[in-house]
Amino acid sequence: MTFTRRTALKLGVAATALAAAPRLALAAFAPQPSGWRRFELTTRVAVPRNGKTVEVWVPVPAVTAGDWMRAGETSWETDAEEVTLRTDEASGARYVHAVWPEGEGDAVLEVVSTAAAQDRSTDFSATGNVEPLTEEERARFTSATELLPLDGIVQETAQSIVGDVEDDTEKARLIYDWVVESTERNPETRGCGLGDIASMLQMGDLTGKCADLNALYVGLARAAGLPARDVYGLRVAPSEFGYKSLGAGSSDVTKAQHCRAEVYLDDHGWIPVDPADVRKVVLEEPPKTLQLGDPEVQAVREGLFGAWEGNWIGYNFAHDVSLQGMEREQIPFLMYPMAEVGGQELDELDPQNFVYTITARELTA
Repeated sequence: MTFTRRTALKLGVAATALAAAPRLALAAFAPQPSGWRRFELTTRVAVPRNGKTVEVWVPVPAVTAGDWMRAGETSWETDAEEVTLRTDEASGARYVHAVWPEGEGDAVLEVVSTAAAQDRSTDFSATGNVEPLTEEERARFTSATELLPLDGIVQETAQSIVGDVEDDTEKARLIYDWVVESTERNPETRGCGLGDIASMLQMGDLTGKCADLNALYVGLARAAGLPARDVYGLRVAPSEFGYKSLGAGSSDVTKAQHCRAEVYLDDHGWIPVDPADVRKVVLEEPPKTLQLGDPEVQAVREGLFGAWEGNWIGYNFAHDVSLQGMEREQIPFLMYPMAEVGGQELDELDPQNFVYTITARELTA
């Protein structure tokens, strides 16, 4: 049985189940490009100086990818002594870096960025007209990072999943299905998780949130020879398909960070995948008693291999990021505002005590 036929059969089963489920109040999850949506993101930071120096780093959108994401302009207002829009040369991640001298009162920075997004979907029946990766791109997105090693248990696990399959689309789907079926979302995980995939596999604890589960997908895909990458970003609007767990619940998106993933297929280019959001629906979608076999979950499981909604803004693809001026040599990824007071790093996962807020609004013009 070929991959295409197997996928078609699964889609048929899912569609039949959806039609037969009277309690299902959700639209069939099938994102399709239907026009660009523009969003404005405002990050406001106010850090008490208490006589010490302060440095702040605020991530801003840096992803521009033909048919689904366009990074816009960034501006700021601040009382900082120095402020610069910087780009990490190694990864392309962009951030606003602000510095305050010793003093009293709050160090205040407000960063406003715009970006545009639209739904994306992959037509697996169409091939050709795919822009090939450069040697540099292929090397980057098949390489190990500090938390994504590609040898040892990661390589062994990838090999056990794909076996002797050679077709890259089928490999990508096998890994996707394995992550969906083998992992669970852990509501106790702080933030979006860390993404230490070798430790997850060694301990047999395949739980976490998006930066764990989607990083597991990316690491296994790379270990199987497929270019893959995490995409770090932020949910900015509700799901148009009715899934409360797959969108932002309000304009306050301070805690709406979400990491997605992509895998590169020779016949289709970069395609979106998000096994972590399948697990999020299982755990969080009302009435919160869902299983993988439920039609609500099946619809999302099929949809999130090759498609996603444009209610999310991608910041960057960056791993192992070095931030200008930071005491720590590098951070695993850049998705949250960061700060140091007197050289001591604040907890970016505790925005109430940091203090920062992020708001999003859709622009109509």
